[in-house]
Amino acid sequence: MSMKWVGESPRRIFLAIGLACILCSGWISNTATAAMMFPIALGLLEAVREMMARNGKTIDLASYKYATGLMLMTAYACSIGGVMTPIGTPPNIIMIGFLNQLAPQAPSVTFFQWMVWGVVAMVCYFVLAYVVLWRMFPADVKHIDGAREYIRSYVDSLGPWTRAQKNTMIAFSVAIILWVAPSVLSVYYGPHSDVMKFYDSHFPEAIAAMTGGLLLFFLPTDLKKGEMTMSWKDGVEGIEWGTLILFGGGLAMGSLMYTTGLSAWIGTGIKEALGGNPSEWLFVTVFCVVALLLSELTSHTAATNLIAPIAIGTAVSSGFSPIPVAIGIALSSSLGFMMPVSTPPNAIVYASGYVPITKMIKSGFIIDLIGILVITIPVVMLLVKAVMGL
Repeated sequence: MSMKWVGESPRRIFLAIGLACILCSGWISNTATAAMMFPIALGLLEAVREMMARNGKTIDLASYKYATGLMLMTAYACSIGGVMTPIGTPPNIIMIGFLNQLAPQAPSVTFFQWMVWGVVAMVCYFVLAYVVLWRMFPADVKHIDGAREYIRSYVDSLGPWTRAQKNTMIAFSVAIILWVAPSVLSVYYGPHSDVMKFYDSHFPEAIAAMTGGLLLFFLPTDLKKGEMTMSWKDGVEGIEWGTLILFGGGLAMGSLMYTTGLSAWIGTGIKEALGGNPSEWLFVTVFCVVALLLSELTSHTAATNLIAPIAIGTAVSSGFSPIPVAIGIALSSSLGFMMPVSTPPNAIVYASGYVPITKMIKSGFIIDLIGILVITIPVVMLLVKAVMGL
């Protein structure tokens, strides 16, 4: 936000807010990203209001188009960024868990493989959201006087990097290197080499994540006082146990649906409704649309837990690879843009009072419709299948 190219241009600020959100939410919770960017966006809108007041024009931010657009860009970009990596949003890691559990015969999806299509989908979604939102909610000024000063003062208030921040960056970098290393080693040594076998057996993706987290308990901030970057108390209290229980409960329910035959029974009904022998394109499209509709009305995490075992079981029984439909559901679940209840970022910006529900529904519907038909389905059926060799 403080880069020179952003300046005081409303359009570039609009773009910079979105870029900051997608880059952060690819690695951390989209809720945390929205909570972090929300006050910055509010501060910029206050700068717009003050600038207008100095020019003798009073505006109501609750009905100001640019305010609505900036809030929606903040929310949508946080959700869009989550598709970039397996850890970006809960549906991604849930679908990988279901694939490993319900379709062990399918090839494993690696961290780097997910990023290949995740980055493409993220960029396409972001361009779509940017174009739609800017056309619907353009700014009526060419410059926002005071925007540069506000961002600069915000950056200055953060101060220099602390030891704890540097340690966190070290731990974060180690985790990313361990996640991406298998793909690099596979290209250099071959996927079935002794080096790959050793790495896979000693550094699976779960160990990479644990290594990054555990480093925070060992990297000191004050060695003389024995203070580490994270204390055990902070670590335990900071964990969202409810979310972990939701993940585990969803996997358990999915496993029961699969083993008891419920998912096969529902899948058979869906196949018959589609004509008995649907094409894979139609099959993936139907489940992606269902996942999107569910995520608009409830939590995308709950929607993924509900539909994943049905989709995977139906794919296996139909002779399709379960990977495309699983990835399609994960991507579609992140397109919940129409309602405040769809995702936490939507709820956060809606609470500002600057986003009329009708505007959120209209813009969200356009992005959802174009996104799932023009981006999600082609990415899943062409890029995912090419990367996985299906």
